[in-house]
Amino acid sequence: MLDYARGHAMTDPDLDAQAKIAEIRQRIDAIDCQLVQLLNERAQCSLDIRKLKPQAKLGLYDPKREEEIFTNVGGCNDGPLFDDDLREIYEAILHVSKEMRG
Repeated sequence: MLDYARGHAMTDPDLDAQAKIAEIRQRIDAIDCQLVQLLNERAQCSLDIRKLKPQAKLGLYDPKREEEIFTNVGGCNDGPLFDDDLREIYEAILHVSKEMRG
C-alpha cells in the first residue's frame, strides 16, 4: 500500500501502528462519553446541593469545600496526570458548576 502523505510504501509495522492508534482512539472516544456522563451526574449533584444551601443557611461559595475537593482528587491520583494538572481541570469544572443555571 502506498502512503501518499509520506510518498513511500507502507510496511506491516506502519499498518500495525496505525491499527493500534485507531483502536486506542476508539477507547478514548468511549472514555470521553463516560466522562461526559459522569460530569453531567456531578453537575446535577451540584445543582441539588445549591438548592439545599439556603435551607441549611450556607452560602453558595465555599472555598474550604473547594480545597477539600482538590485534596480528594489528589488523593485519588495514581498518574500519569500530576496533582497540579487535576487541580487545573477541577478549577474549570467548579467554575462551570458555579455558572450553571438550575
